[in-house]
Amino acid sequence: MPMTQTRRRFISSVALAGAAGLLHVPRVAAAEGSLETTTVRVVKVPGICIAPQYVAEELLRSEGFTDVRYVEAWPTGEFSEQVGHGEADFTLEFAAKAVQAINAGGAITVLGGVHVGCYELFARDEIRSIGDLKGKTVGVQTAGANPHAFLVAMAAHVGLDPKGDIRWVTSTDPSVKPFELFVEGKIDAFLGTPPEPQELRARGIGHVIFNSSLDRPWSQYFCCMIAGYQEYVRKYPVATKRVLRAILKATDLCVTEPTRAVRNVVDRGFTERSDYALKTLQEVRYDQWREYDPEDTMRFYALRLHEAGLIKSSPNKIITENTDWRFLDELKRELKT
Repeated sequence: MPMTQTRRRFISSVALAGAAGLLHVPRVAAAEGSLETTTVRVVKVPGICIAPQYVAEELLRSEGFTDVRYVEAWPTGEFSEQVGHGEADFTLEFAAKAVQAINAGGAITVLGGVHVGCYELFARDEIRSIGDLKGKTVGVQTAGANPHAFLVAMAAHVGLDPKGDIRWVTSTDPSVKPFELFVEGKIDAFLGTPPEPQELRARGIGHVIFNSSLDRPWSQYFCCMIAGYQEYVRKYPVATKRVLRAILKATDLCVTEPTRAVRNVVDRGFTERSDYALKTLQEVRYDQWREYDPEDTMRFYALRLHEAGLIKSSPNKIITENTDWRFLDELKRELKT
C-alpha cells in the first residue's frame, strides 16, 4: 500500500506540474533574483475549500523551495494568529478572521484573495432567512473561529443581536459536535464549510438559507485570503512572490483540472471523500482571483466586524499596516488567462 500511494502521489504531482505550465517558471524566476530562503511553512488547515494550499506543494518545489512543510493547525482554528506568532509562514484564511487577527495585534500581511465563498447555512423547514434565527439554536464548530465570526457578522448585518438573539452551540466541549446535532434534529441551524454542505445535501438534511458564493453582499467579496508572516514577507520578497504564484497557479488548476487536483489532495491524505472534494471544487468560485478586489474585501469585513463590536481597529489602519498588493499586481500581469 505505501508503495502504491507513493506512486499515485508522484503521478498526480507530475500531472499537476505539467498542467500548470511549470516549464516557464525558471525564466521568470531568474528575472526576479535568487530565493532568499528555500524553506516555507504552510498551515495544514482542515477542509477542502483551501485545496489550492495543498495542490501548490509541487508548484512550490518547482519555484525552488526544497523544504516545504505543512504545519499542524492550532486546535483553536486560529490560523492567522498561528502565522502572526511566527509558527508558520503562510495560510489561507477567511477574510474576517484575518481582520480579527490583525485587530488583535497579529503580525500578518494579507497578500491576495483565492476564492469567493464556501459557507452555507442549513436550517429546519420553518426557518427561511437569517432574520428567522432569532431565538433559535445555531451550531458552529468553535466559538470565535471562522464560521462563528462569519455568522455573527451576518446576524448583526440584518439587525439581530448576535449575543442575545441566538443560542449558540459550539464544539468547545469535544463531545459536542454541532454537525451531528443538526443531522439528529437537535439544533435549528448549522453553518458549514466543505465537505459538510456537500454531505448534508447528499443526505437530504435541512435546506440552505444562505450561500456565501451566491448571496449578496457577501458573494461580492473574497472568502479565503492568503496571509503571510509579516517578518517573512519583509525579509524574503522573492520567496513571498513565488509562494503567492504557486498558490494562485494551484487556484487556477482547481478550475481547469479539478479531477486531477482532487486526486492530488486525496492521495496525500488531506481529505478522504473524493466525491465531496470534487463537488467542492466545482461549486466554489476559484475563478475570480483576478477580478475581485482584495482591498475591498478587507474593508468590507472590517466594517461588518466593527458593526458587530468584534474589532476596534479602523479599516484604513488594517489595510495600510497589514496588506501588501504589490506581488498580486505583478502576478495578475504575469499569469494572464
